[in-house]
Amino acid sequence: MTGRLTRWSASAAAALLADALLGDGPLRPHPVAVFGRAMTRLERTLWDDGRARGAAYAVAGVGGAAAAGALLDRLPGGAALAAYTAVAARGLWAAAGQVERALEAGDLDAARSLLPALVGRDPALLDAEGMARACVESVAENTVDAIVAPALYAALGGATGALAYRGTNTLDSMVGYRDGRYGRFGWASARLDDLANLVPARLTALLVAAVRPGSAVRVARAVARDAPAHPSPNAGVAEAAFAAALGLRLGGTTAYRHGVEERPLLGRPGAPRPVAADIGRAVECSQHVTLALAASLGAWAFARAVRP
Repeated sequence: MTGRLTRWSASAAAALLADALLGDGPLRPHPVAVFGRAMTRLERTLWDDGRARGAAYAVAGVGGAAAAGALLDRLPGGAALAAYTAVAARGLWAAAGQVERALEAGDLDAARSLLPALVGRDPALLDAEGMARACVESVAENTVDAIVAPALYAALGGATGALAYRGTNTLDSMVGYRDGRYGRFGWASARLDDLANLVPARLTALLVAAVRPGSAVRVARAVARDAPAHPSPNAGVAEAAFAAALGLRLGGTTAYRHGVEERPLLGRPGAPRPVAADIGRAVECSQHVTLALAASLGAWAFARAVRP
């Protein structure tokens, strides 16, 4: 088992670096998109306004993804390929950068057209500040979902762990909404995603503190003080950590297509609200977290490999 963990950790580190450099361009069609289309077809067959079929849908999706991972684990390099498939760092940073450039150019219509690639909010209801805030919060939350969590599960569970996590998170993004259609059907997918991200979200906060040591105390205080009031047990942790590290005030009124929610305020009282330039600062923090995680996993694997 120790040998497998060493290989899996090295694979996860390599996947983080490969994605940061290459993105997911070499994967065409992207396996996650193929999975999403298959689950959309299954949803049409299974959907009803209840939790039982929603739970069956979640089990089928995560089970199928894990089974594909188990097959990959039997192949040389399968764990690295699965981890590379599951990580989506460069895509996250690129999407945020596009919104930042549109906002800096004053092209709010272009920014609104780009925003749905990052968040589920209604861009028609957002001004420039609202879109900047949405981007910063999305970079924080997706540093967990797209970077730390898939790498962690790849390091601990190889291809099986990486793809099972990616399946879980993809289902949450598809049906994990509190609206009329998915409030009950998507309940199991949403709760499973909450459970899967409990440790990665807190690891992300630790990594944010590590890469921003001057703000480490503020990060710890913000996570302890502000995150518990957030409706998500995990998004609030990441967003509070980024808010403190960047010296920003996040949270507040949040407009989704299914309605408006009042989110808790995160970060130091009186801190400025995000502007376009803060999106780039959030991306840079996410990049540093990624490098720190890759270095940690790689160093651990190397130490285990050379140990007498």
